[in-house]
Amino acid sequence: MLNVSGRPIYREDHHALRDSVRRVIGQHAKPHIDRWEAAGIIDRAFYNVCGDAGLFGPSVPEAYGGLGLDFSYNAVITEEFVYAGVNVGVLLQSDIVLPYLIDYGTELQKQKYAAPMARGQTIGAIAMTEPGAGSDLQSIRCTARRDGNCYVINGSKTFISNGQNCDVVIVAAKTAPDLGARGLSLFIVEAAMPGFKRGRNLDKIGQWSGDTSELFFEDVRVPAENLLGPEHGGFGCLMGELVQERLSIAVGAQAAAQRAFDVALAYTKERPAFGRTVFDFQNTRFTLADLAAKLQVGWAHVDWAVARFLEKNLTPTEASAAKYWHTEMQWQVTDAALQLHGGAGYMNESEVARLWRDARVQRIYGGTSQIMLEVIGRGL
Repeated sequence: MLNVSGRPIYREDHHALRDSVRRVIGQHAKPHIDRWEAAGIIDRAFYNVCGDAGLFGPSVPEAYGGLGLDFSYNAVITEEFVYAGVNVGVLLQSDIVLPYLIDYGTELQKQKYAAPMARGQTIGAIAMTEPGAGSDLQSIRCTARRDGNCYVINGSKTFISNGQNCDVVIVAAKTAPDLGARGLSLFIVEAAMPGFKRGRNLDKIGQWSGDTSELFFEDVRVPAENLLGPEHGGFGCLMGELVQERLSIAVGAQAAAQRAFDVALAYTKERPAFGRTVFDFQNTRFTLADLAAKLQVGWAHVDWAVARFLEKNLTPTEASAAKYWHTEMQWQVTDAALQLHGGAGYMNESEVARLWRDARVQRIYGGTSQIMLEVIGRGL
């Protein structure tokens, strides 16, 4: 269990939410994690459970099915889900997809798409990445051509989280290809629309329970009213949401690193070696002491970043730095934790192996560590 004592950004109502999240996870997620991991997808029913418990979009206004709170409550949910090893699309839906709809959607779009999503009745995804375009958004080749009162979308996307489960997907497409990134627009596409096709559920190194897919768009006719934000204004919308997205990843990375440390500490204190425990060796204690110091710094920094975000003062450079530092630290901690388990850590059935597998992508999605360094460097 995460130790949250002494963290000034959290109050009694945060702790009450945390207790509620833990109950939901204990009753409705932990008994199924192994099955979800094996299947490569979680039960849709779990989204209904989370929606009923108010775990989707706590910062979504009450008028659209949310709790009308702020991002600090999202952070509580992220910490608990990640610490428990429930790496599912709940966090994507709550921290990334819903904010696009709330921040840029029309009243009709909010009522039609955000409200059911906040209640867990529908599942959302966001489709930016393409086979030839990752962080470089100006290289997106998916197009949306205006045709009367519709846009006709053609192209493909890959590495799309919630791709198999999603009912609604926010798609980045070129409406003015000659303008590069400035010709990008966002569209709300329903999975039931003709021409929308799902590819395979991709075979990933880690985060097995999260469905990740290829998506294809073949002459998908999307009503003009499903344009999200201004035409040709998609790049600005995407940049506007990156601060929260990268902060959310940083929060999750910190929680996952803490879990890996706690698992390793418990294991070394129980595992006998040469007439004593692994923990009794100075090298083990020094390794754990170094990790503990990094975690102490990490919790102070992530709380600072959340507080700064709530004040609307967290800059894109600071969010990129948080994403970079915490995901790199997560990798260091999980790799050291696996090493401390010895051969047992290399077995897929061990928790530390799953934590290690799941950690690797953190330094890639949401902007690679190298892109984060580029962003930080430009701000120097």
